[in-house]
Amino acid sequence: MSKVDVLLGLQWGDEGKGKIVDVFAPKYDVVARFQGGPNAGHTLEFDGIKHVLHQIPSGIFREKTKNVIGNGVVLDPIVFKTEIEKLQKFNLNIKANLFISKKATLILPTHRLLDQAYEKEKGENKIGSTLKGIGPTYQDKIGRQGLRVGDILADNFSDKFKKLTSIHFNILKAHDIQYDWNELEKQFLDAITFLKQFNLIESEYFLNNELKKGSSILAEGAQGSLLDIDFGSYPFVTSSNTVTAGACTGLGIAPHKIGEVFGIFKAYSTRVGSGPFPTELLDDQGELMRKQGNEFGSTTGRPRRCGWIDLPSLKYSIMINGVTQLLMMKADVLNIFSTIKVCTKYQLKDGTITDALPYEFVNQKITPVYTELKGWNTELSGISDKAMPFELSQYIDFLEEELKVPITLISTGPDRTQTVYRHAVSV
Repeated sequence: MSKVDVLLGLQWGDEGKGKIVDVFAPKYDVVARFQGGPNAGHTLEFDGIKHVLHQIPSGIFREKTKNVIGNGVVLDPIVFKTEIEKLQKFNLNIKANLFISKKATLILPTHRLLDQAYEKEKGENKIGSTLKGIGPTYQDKIGRQGLRVGDILADNFSDKFKKLTSIHFNILKAHDIQYDWNELEKQFLDAITFLKQFNLIESEYFLNNELKKGSSILAEGAQGSLLDIDFGSYPFVTSSNTVTAGACTGLGIAPHKIGEVFGIFKAYSTRVGSGPFPTELLDDQGELMRKQGNEFGSTTGRPRRCGWIDLPSLKYSIMINGVTQLLMMKADVLNIFSTIKVCTKYQLKDGTITDALPYEFVNQKITPVYTELKGWNTELSGISDKAMPFELSQYIDFLEEELKVPITLISTGPDRTQTVYRHAVSV
């Protein structure tokens, strides 16, 4: 029986997962999203066109790849409809190649309104939500009152919808949020009708049957490991399990069926929204990094916070995910720096030096301990593994020695073709 390989981010999201899924997709029969929702923004670039996917798996542009939206995903029918309509001009066979779990939870318009209300109420302590309704939807799922994709096929779906939205309206009465419910409801119900055209499936049976047939499956994560609801920088996290274990619960795959775990990280660090960020650069270097890397959120458009690479947090993510291969993205962004810093340890408030993430990660003052390496100060476009600048090779060798996992791929730009295979990638 074949295995399910997992591809996920090791930092605070935005690592470049969409590009790598697109690059890897021809080697897989199935690509399956296992958590998150339209708060994800997976960017793919090829043939001179940039695509940003929020709900649909990143293998959709490969005509022979089946794409599954798993049960762990929260699905906004309105965003889904808009995304499908934008893809129609590319003549993709979406209806044949896209499968949606009946157990995926639906994001209602009132979930988005609640998201606004809760974030507004937090004031200065706001988490930095994308305001896509993710948190309130997962709350309803855990509270056992959510609506799922399979419910739209029931005769009493309208009653279920009205019952849940009435609960939300009662909460919203206490908040000053303006909205036109007639318009929001019409958009939602139109999108529900649209959603019914697609393959709504029992995805756990579908995926396990694919495994029995010998199909290769790639599980695609969203956000990043440091935003995991259990293991991230709580409470500045997302509302789902973004780690390898989330692929099991988000797809109905048994743990022993997990194969390779591809961990994606940037050659530096970024974060969107609030929360701790030990290596953040609040100076000209941080601004230079942001501009060079075009670091603006693909979902929100917000400028990303930028800083040097953080090895204690990477080691932590590698440990909890069981990473077998590392993929380094956006190496080209560091082309302009003559000196590159690597955070190898943390100094805590009491003077302790450690490479472990402390429990009090949010409120404790953490001072990064840096090692400085010489930059390569050259363009990386068109390079191969054998023609890699010496300083870049040194940087990679240093990271491998520290992280104890091979870095098998280097991305030197956003396009499919700007990818260097440093070792044979096992898929």
